[in-house]
Amino acid sequence: MKGGIHLKPALLMVGLYIFFKFGMPLFTAPLPASLIMLYLMLTFSGIMIFMTLSGTSMESFLGPIFRFISGDGQDGTMKMARLAVLALFPLLVGWQTYTSTASSTAPPAENRTVHPAPPGEFAAMSNPVPNTPENVMQGKGLYAAYCSPCHGLFDGKGPASRGFNPPPANFKDPTTIAMLQESYLFWRIKKGGVGLSVEGMPWKSAMPRWEFELKDEQIWKIIMGEYDGAGQKPRTWE
Repeated sequence: MKGGIHLKPALLMVGLYIFFKFGMPLFTAPLPASLIMLYLMLTFSGIMIFMTLSGTSMESFLGPIFRFISGDGQDGTMKMARLAVLALFPLLVGWQTYTSTASSTAPPAENRTVHPAPPGEFAAMSNPVPNTPENVMQGKGLYAAYCSPCHGLFDGKGPASRGFNPPPANFKDPTTIAMLQESYLFWRIKKGGVGLSVEGMPWKSAMPRWEFELKDEQIWKIIMGEYDGAGQKPRTWE
């Protein structure tokens, strides 16, 4: 089957998109659209490299595409399909441009709250772990293992931070954890982006939920390590 050489890569791209878009949120926080696009572009690059390793494979893969675009050696049916594609593509681009720029009569979207209120079960919690140097050091060790790839040295500039939009929080910024109670951080670490309420829209944080990997005591220690490493103190109500 001649079309098989293009069908398999197309199915691979579609399958990956469905997995990243709809499958991943079943296990962790939804992936940002920019990260999904990055994965798809890397996959497409790999396909192109594999398909152009030799002159024979390149001709088998790119030849039919070039001939379809140029119209060489096509029968009546293929010529009609080519004309339809060449006519529909600019129309689709124009429609997408129009819909993204045209004014709308729809009501405005609900305002997003940067720090939505935690559920009631978390609101009144307090850190039960003693704030001792030993516990703080253990918390920093857990932070290094689980949090630093994204949040870095408490500054939001970890090695994986560039793959996310919005970027991971900078804990050294006085407008982040210094404005929050420890119970809020416990909720966010435990439930992650998938636990955000509707006020956290239109996008959901890519923060993983760690409730299956970390015990509650470990989360509380991480929180103490975060505050100490960032040079901040948790907000309290006095």
